[in-house]
Amino acid sequence: MITIFQCQTETELKRAFPILKELRTHLSEEDFFSLYEEMEKQGFQLYGLEDEGEIKAVTGVQIGTNFYNLRNMYVHDLVTKSTERSKGYGETLLRYVHDLAKENDCSCVYLSSGLQRVDAHRFYTDKMDYEKKSYTFLYKL
Repeated sequence: MITIFQCQTETELKRAFPILKELRTHLSEEDFFSLYEEMEKQGFQLYGLEDEGEIKAVTGVQIGTNFYNLRNMYVHDLVTKSTERSKGYGETLLRYVHDLAKENDCSCVYLSSGLQRVDAHRFYTDKMDYEKKSYTFLYKL
């Protein structure tokens, strides 16, 4: 049975971290907890999708407001455990995010995805009906 829950306790976060690390390979567990503490203060929430007692996918989201997307939900992270991909977990979790955004009066859900993640782009556009709206630019300091 699939359940989706907000990861809040240290135990829940420790269970979610290995899946998140598959996407954010540069993160140590120590950095994860330090950054999570700061991000949570800014409204970040981490959700886990559990099936058969094991977390199979995680997503990190945050509600924000801006001039171009109004009140919105931003997906910081969405990752399914590598051995569990193509089983519908990502779709289930992202649909949950859509419902969460609706419940919070958001006008849209948006995300950024690395240029190299071609399979993820196909998932977002072909399976989940997302539109490619812009490029994201980064200037390192």
